[in-house]
Amino acid sequence: MYRTLTHMPRQSASLDLATPEHIAQTALMIVDQQGPDTLSFRTLAAKLGISVASLQRRCTDLAGLLDLVTDHLATELPQIPPGTSWASATETRFTALYQLLTAHPGLVALRGGRPWLGRQLLQRLVEPQLADSLAAGMTPEESITCYRRMYLLTLGSASFVDHRDPKAAQTATRTALAALDPEDFPVLTRHQAAILPAMADHEIYYGALRQLVHAADPSRHTTGK
Repeated sequence: MYRTLTHMPRQSASLDLATPEHIAQTALMIVDQQGPDTLSFRTLAAKLGISVASLQRRCTDLAGLLDLVTDHLATELPQIPPGTSWASATETRFTALYQLLTAHPGLVALRGGRPWLGRQLLQRLVEPQLADSLAAGMTPEESITCYRRMYLLTLGSASFVDHRDPKAAQTATRTALAALDPEDFPVLTRHQAAILPAMADHEIYYGALRQLVHAADPSRHTTGK
């Protein structure tokens, strides 16, 4: 006689713990609290309470893990209501991206020059931004050029300073300037009071973004303003 199976085998408890969202949240916590150099499959698996093999079933390598974390983070980007002006929607999207990046400098450092092309980022930033630009009268070429200018400004502005620790950025700059010979670098050595605050001033980014948005705003070109 055949035995009747009363239930199907249960999925591994390890895989239940290793959901994409749980992995991304835990990895981001490690990077934010302990620094980017501490993130590894072994460290993350131990924190999750699963085996390295179970973690690798979800993301095979570090690149895959970083993509997972980035896409999870991108869910925090805003969805702009229909009818919002192009300029307002554009400034809101890129300001939100900048704030996400500056809040997680360790993740930015780990990704380096890798493109940010996860589904959530494409869905919440790239696709609607290009669609809005086309609807506002830009050509496809103008739309992608405009997007790239603002994206590169945002990523670059977030990448070169840990904005969570502005004092460290200013201290490093002060130390570098103090080692300069005033005869060779009269401007840099004489104007430290102006230079140091700029090292971690968010308004430098926001001002540059507003200038780009203003210059590219299709409504200015159609009205002649």
